[in-house]
Amino acid sequence: MSDPGTGTAAVSRRLRPLLVSGVTRQARKAARLWRLYLLRLEIRLAPTEAQRLFLLTVAIGGLCGLAAVAFHYSIDFFEGRLIDRALEVAGRAWMVWTIVTPLVGGLICGALLEYVFPNARGSGIPQVKVAFASTPAVVPMRDAFGKFVVGSLQIGSGASLGREGPTVQICAGIASWLGRLVGVSPKAQRRLLPVGVAAGIAAAFNAPIAAVTFTIEEVVGTLDQAVLSGVIVAAALAAVIERSLLGENAVFDVPGTYGLRHASSLVLYGGIGVGAGLAATAFSESLLWLRARLRRVAVLPAWARPGLGGATTGALAVVGILAFKAPGVTGGGYDTLGRALNGQYVWWVLLGLSALKLLATVASYSTGGAGGIFAPALFIGGTLGGAIGALDTSWFHHVDESGGAFALVGMGAMFAGVIRAPMTSVLIIIEMTRGYSLILPLMLANMTAYVLARRFRTQSVYEALLEQDGIHLKHPGDSSESHRVASYLGREPVVLTAGMSGQEVLLRCGAPDPKNVFPVVDAQRRILGIVTQDELSVLASSSELVPVTTASDLMREPVAVRADDDLALAVELMLIHGLRELPVTDMAGRLLGSVDDHTITKAYQRRPPPTTSPPPRAD
Repeated sequence: MSDPGTGTAAVSRRLRPLLVSGVTRQARKAARLWRLYLLRLEIRLAPTEAQRLFLLTVAIGGLCGLAAVAFHYSIDFFEGRLIDRALEVAGRAWMVWTIVTPLVGGLICGALLEYVFPNARGSGIPQVKVAFASTPAVVPMRDAFGKFVVGSLQIGSGASLGREGPTVQICAGIASWLGRLVGVSPKAQRRLLPVGVAAGIAAAFNAPIAAVTFTIEEVVGTLDQAVLSGVIVAAALAAVIERSLLGENAVFDVPGTYGLRHASSLVLYGGIGVGAGLAATAFSESLLWLRARLRRVAVLPAWARPGLGGATTGALAVVGILAFKAPGVTGGGYDTLGRALNGQYVWWVLLGLSALKLLATVASYSTGGAGGIFAPALFIGGTLGGAIGALDTSWFHHVDESGGAFALVGMGAMFAGVIRAPMTSVLIIIEMTRGYSLILPLMLANMTAYVLARRFRTQSVYEALLEQDGIHLKHPGDSSESHRVASYLGREPVVLTAGMSGQEVLLRCGAPDPKNVFPVVDAQRRILGIVTQDELSVLASSSELVPVTTASDLMREPVAVRADDDLALAVELMLIHGLRELPVTDMAGRLLGSVDDHTITKAYQRRPPPTTSPPPRAD
């Protein structure tokens, strides 16, 4: 008998585990090699960030074109059911409905802006400029959606605002959302915002070339080669989609016969530049003044102010129709402007419409509406230019020169004076009308208006609005990174609210201290103004004033520095305004803390100040 431990079966039993173990090791090795191969293949085929950015640019151009068209249709939908129906009511009741419709629309939009979409106020371009200058550079999709909804309703109900600025914020929100969705780097995320801006402008105006120049002039500020290629691609794609859905026609149907037929007419074209420069200054300054004044009126809550602007606009529209038999005061006014470009109105009608549109736009925007000022600025300039052009016949007897040509030049000149983008102001008129024969008068009038407007205020209306909110954007070439206010942030000052009574103000501020400054803030902690010991001393010395005085009566214009400003700017502001302490805000104008003269002195004792002085602040 054979030994059971030495037989074939026993050997097999002993070898089987070894064989199985060997096969398992080989299988595991093969699996590791396969996974390594797949990983290498994935790495090789995965797109680089540059490739992902290009794909994102294409997607942004396409989506922004669709969003711009949807916004256009949404405004038309509300206009057809709200303000247009009000204007068509039979009898004298149309006057009541023309006032009530924008009033109710403004109240509804004001409530939405106050309680649901607080960052959707204004045109949208200042918000995008702030986002581009911030880290991280983000335009929330919630704000973009809010701009779409509120802008459609407010413009559709009759507010004298345009769709172009809101389209920029909507498209910048789409670009920002896509960048976050894909997970690009913060640097790439920042580069995507101008891509959205260019796509929005191109789709809104059907002007891709002007969209590129506007983005460079107004948002980026410098000719950044890394941004330029994406901006061009997105603008072209958005314009293609817009033209595919809305048609190949230019925004305005202008006769191709317009041109400079008489050199002597250049005198009046230069006069249009002067008139547009003065009108742009009046428009910007009145808008800023009324906006600041309304913020001090505690009796009228913020949500109700757009209703006031809507009622004012409706009343002005009634005046325009009764006095001049012409619409256009409500909304963007493109239809009326198109008729003006074709010479269908006499000079005094054009001049009256220009004045009414200016007042209506100031009322609609200053009260806190959600809409832009591009279209109203073009309307004001076009009607003003057409009115001045009537002198060409009476002075020079140029019967063959059309008033529409002067209206066209007036549009560009007003745009240059308000927006302060001189290159864009020429190109946008050329692209919107598909006409190049007036380029010499356009350049003359635009540069005249631009230079004249800058004599009164150096910055554009967008920068002035941000300055009014306590936000001071940096520009290329600004002072160095040393001595940033954020590094020397001190205590949070005692804050006041606009509706606080005089007695509450005195109790809150406590014992007198000549250094202390007390910011007056709103519900989002944005600074509305400041109260100093000078105002408190006057209040405390008169017992009759205490019961009838509120913090809004005491406060002066807001004076603050941003956290990323240089300490040298803080010193300059303290000297100008006679203060020893300044509130410090973030990019959005929200209160962060304070900085005082003692802290600044200690900072410069430890480290000498930069040799280059900071740029002067534009007030």
